Amino acid sequence: MGMIQEFKEFAIKGNVVDLTVGVIIGGAFGKIVSSLVSDVIMPPLGLALGGVNFASVSMAFTV
Repeated sequence: MGMIQEFKEFAIKGNVVDLTVGVIIGGAFGKIVSSLVSDVIMPPLGLALGGVNFASVSMAFTV
């Protein structure tokens, strides 16, 4: 049995496919949430707080 055949058997198992789909969906969902916060939620919040531009605020406390 060749290496490629063994890899195909390994990749077809449910856990590997589920993990791959989860990683792809997680990455896409993270980008959607980031865009939603920076483009939809923060601008009105900045206006409500007196015209604060959160895009120019330095994130000194990022982890």
